[in-house]
Amino acid sequence: MTGKRIGKPEAVRLAANLQDYRRARAEFSWEAETLALSGLPRGRGLNLAHEAADRYADGPRRNHAALRWTDGQGQPAELTYGELARDSSRFANFAKALGVPGGERVFTLLGPGPDLSVTALGTLKSGCVLAPLFPAATPDAMLQRMRAGEAGVLVTTPQLYRRSVEAIRDEIPSLREILLTGEDALPGTRALAPALAASPPAFEIPPTAPDDPALLLFTSGTTGAPKGVLHAHRGVLAQYVSARYTLDLHRDDVFWCTADPGWAPGVIYGLFAPLCHGITTVCRQPPADASRWGPVLAGLGVTVWFTDPRRLSALRDAGATPEVPSLRFVASTGEPLSPELVLWSQDSLGLPVHNAWGQTETGAALISDFAAEEIRPGALGRPLPGIEACLLDPLGDFPVEEPDREGELALRQGWPSMFSGYWRDPDSYDRSFSDGWYRTGDLARRDEDGYYWFTGRVSDALVTEAGLTGPVELEHALSSHPAVAEAAVITVARSGGDRAKAFVALRPGRLATAELAAELLAFARHLPGSAAPAELEFSPRLPRTLSGKLLRRLLRAAEPGLPAGDVSTVEGMS
Repeated sequence: MTGKRIGKPEAVRLAANLQDYRRARAEFSWEAETLALSGLPRGRGLNLAHEAADRYADGPRRNHAALRWTDGQGQPAELTYGELARDSSRFANFAKALGVPGGERVFTLLGPGPDLSVTALGTLKSGCVLAPLFPAATPDAMLQRMRAGEAGVLVTTPQLYRRSVEAIRDEIPSLREILLTGEDALPGTRALAPALAASPPAFEIPPTAPDDPALLLFTSGTTGAPKGVLHAHRGVLAQYVSARYTLDLHRDDVFWCTADPGWAPGVIYGLFAPLCHGITTVCRQPPADASRWGPVLAGLGVTVWFTDPRRLSALRDAGATPEVPSLRFVASTGEPLSPELVLWSQDSLGLPVHNAWGQTETGAALISDFAAEEIRPGALGRPLPGIEACLLDPLGDFPVEEPDREGELALRQGWPSMFSGYWRDPDSYDRSFSDGWYRTGDLARRDEDGYYWFTGRVSDALVTEAGLTGPVELEHALSSHPAVAEAAVITVARSGGDRAKAFVALRPGRLATAELAAELLAFARHLPGSAAPAELEFSPRLPRTLSGKLLRRLLRAAEPGLPAGDVSTVEGMS
């Protein structure tokens, strides 16, 4: 069931932050880990922005590059920790001068870059709540989120304001301030650059309790309308620990997370977690052309790259084999990695790609492949030290003990980055927990060595003679065929009973023919499991959220002609 395994060279193992998994779990305590954080001066609490910037501003890393990007001429540019602390303090002072109260939701509609980092840290310093949006989202999607989150302030660019906000701003009654990056304002807005230049460069962060709200993040919408997820400042502890173990960050690293900042990983790992380690974080959008990613990685000296399966697939399909001598570690989040992509990365990049599993609700990646441990292609990995996971029967509360039997992935309640609630929806929050366990809604199996294998969402499960089974491993197996770029499998109702149906997108140059469909169905019938599809349909593109997650619910809804439901997070839809 576990397939091929990729071991690690001795030099990699000895340099890893986590070298002995079992010992680390046995000796771990969250209380001991809090010593890695500094806390606010004079015992005034815990603030995420202080841990990410100010703690380094007066120490030996004051002049170390905190942010690195490319300017308008394509040249590298940097902001040091001292400068980042100064500029984010200017933002906090400006917010105070505007009368923005603590707890106010400050929404950002920005791509990765220094403006986003300064705004995010300044927002948290001022006691406000950061709520990031996808720049690629539709105006309707932005309206939905800003109205739901009762936005008080929006920070965006002049271009994005004209494209996505100007026409809807009057429909957001709570929105009182719109700040535009750059030197110039538009009617009804304020220009951010001159305001920051005129603001004092020092700001004392007010007392911040660990449970004070810090982030309002919206779910990706794979199972329905996105929900607002609240996270507190205490989450910084799990974010710091997960970056050390899951991403194996070292003090001299240059880190690049290519996730969009409107998505939880893009905020947590594109910004906060690496800064809390005092390292250099690349903050720039990946080029649209995958063949250009190698020069960007090499030109900016990236050593650790955190990406997603969609971008890795684009790199593979482009036939690009980037030469990045600085690169030493690659990890991926979002959709689980297929075994084929893990092996491709090993062959093409000279490095395996590590899975990192988490959710918007978990506030951090909590299950992963570790730098010193073997990789089992297709597996999520094992829980971080300090995280207790189990599988629960999807139809009950009892645990699934047998190896390789599917169940709903659950986490023992109480890890530091566990979400504080769903915005204005306490009932949904309460339903997420059962007898001390957070029920993730993900189906998985666990092998005899404790590695977890994601098999799908509970809502996407296929009904077979063996019970509920997830579609992901079957999709990965179909994707291993040389003609297939990606696949999705759903259950459809037919007169003879429910049947599994596959939707397949082909690789460039392959033609959708009846002969190929028959070949793929025959190929699937020889795969392990009892849910091999009886039907197959070619599709030029499978529906995904803006964060890259597969939307099987849209494929199911299209079958009987049912309404698609909320499509505000669907890539390419308006």
